[in-house]
Amino acid sequence: MSDDIKPEKGMRKLWATALELGPLVLFFAANSKWGIFYGTAVFIVATTIALPCYRWMEGRWPIMPMVGGFFVLVFGGLTIWLQDETFIKLKPTIVNCLFGVILGGGLLLMKRPLLKPIFGAAFQLTDEGWWKLTVRWALFFFVLAAINEFFWRSFSTETWIASKMFVSFPATMVFAFFQIPLLKRHWQGDDNPFA
Repeated sequence: MSDDIKPEKGMRKLWATALELGPLVLFFAANSKWGIFYGTAVFIVATTIALPCYRWMEGRWPIMPMVGGFFVLVFGGLTIWLQDETFIKLKPTIVNCLFGVILGGGLLLMKRPLLKPIFGAAFQLTDEGWWKLTVRWALFFFVLAAINEFFWRSFSTETWIASKMFVSFPATMVFAFFQIPLLKRHWQGDDNPFA
């Protein structure tokens, strides 16, 4: 398809959000109707469709959804192949720890806030702002991993799945909201959308 039929910028953001959340929502729906193995299969198929759609729409591969998608394919595939739901339950822990290690490692080893090359087009922050935001997200990814570990090891599969929708997702939204003062303080330029 040609570039002239791609959605406008505002609609692209809406579609990008739908493409990132859609596979997870379909996983919840399929799991509630048919169980975790069918839900996992739907999750794999939806992720496999969503990532190329995102690439077409944005003109680039989304780094974090790509990493998450890789693990959905690997751990989801193992879940179905071995008929063992432990693999899909471990996936959020491994992905969140990986993101935390990459962001923290970027700061400690490379002395670079690795959120900047990922989100630099969306946020125009000072170097100090990028460092602080990267530290916060690195730590928060470990919090998400701990939440996942607590729920899948302590409760039923149904409760673990519900925790994704009613604990992890809201916690991420609240955490992101609380980053607005930092974004406002460290924004460069006169076009500060948080002012």
